[in-house]
Amino acid sequence: MSRIFVTGGSGRLGRSVVGGLAAAGHHVISVDRDAVPADQLPAGVDQETADLLAPGEAARLIRETRPDAVIHLAAIAVPFSAPEDVIFATNTRLAFAVVSAATDAGVHRIVTASSPTVLGYGSPAGWLPEAFPLDERTVPKPWNAYALSKLIAEQTVQMFAAAQGQGIRYAAFRPCYVISPEEWEGAPTQQGHTLAERLADPALSAPALFNYVDARDVADFLDLLLAKMDTIPNGETFFVGAADALAVAPLAELMPAFLPGSEAISAGLTGTSPAFSIAKAQDLLGWQPKRSWRTELKSNIPNEEPAALVSAGSGPKETA
Repeated sequence: MSRIFVTGGSGRLGRSVVGGLAAAGHHVISVDRDAVPADQLPAGVDQETADLLAPGEAARLIRETRPDAVIHLAAIAVPFSAPEDVIFATNTRLAFAVVSAATDAGVHRIVTASSPTVLGYGSPAGWLPEAFPLDERTVPKPWNAYALSKLIAEQTVQMFAAAQGQGIRYAAFRPCYVISPEEWEGAPTQQGHTLAERLADPALSAPALFNYVDARDVADFLDLLLAKMDTIPNGETFFVGAADALAVAPLAELMPAFLPGSEAISAGLTGTSPAFSIAKAQDLLGWQPKRSWRTELKSNIPNEEPAALVSAGSGPKETA
């Protein structure tokens, strides 16, 4: 059993990560500005409320709780939900404060959350990758403060890994569009639509290139990552997503309607193939996602016929 310090533990992803790690037998210290009601905390979880941007606060909490590992999730999580300079300053300062404090305290395993948005899809100036599926070798081209802040979070752990050598292990991960457990039951997703609505109308999922991941699968990934960090190269970044796309039709058919010019590079996305590859996590860690919309969405599953295709430009901006 490890003592794991999780920032942003009260958030959409954080709640599942905290619960999943506790269920796996770890002692979890959940840190957030907002507290979860005590009766909703799983066994094995301690909760701390704190503003990690306050000078010295991250260092104080890490020093007092003495974790074996730190997972940094806390951030402004939605692009354009605050002024661009606020998003950039908040997210980059949080990442540096937590990673540097954990490093100074000698925490052996340090992980930070990033985002697929670092790749730059949805840019108003246009975006087209060299190939699908997208993977960790795809060149990042962030076009907003949120995406840029997440790329800097990745570079922050890589900087510390370069400075520390092999003594402290670092990693970053890019979770796809996070689906929390209650959303399978009909609760609205981050953009306000239900999953059944997103599946019935491909224009709703097209801005995120139809990517998604069950929050509990992210918890499983992190549990495995922490266990194997000593056996993989230091400072690695991983995509973490479902094994299929959030779509009822193959992306080879859907993508060209929403991403002009992508006909040739989308041709291989047949069947249920997603736009984002998780092969690196599978190969280096042996991780496999366990959940799919086909297994978790119990009601209102749409027919295998998508709604009429519309322009991708009509969809909302999304975080993943």
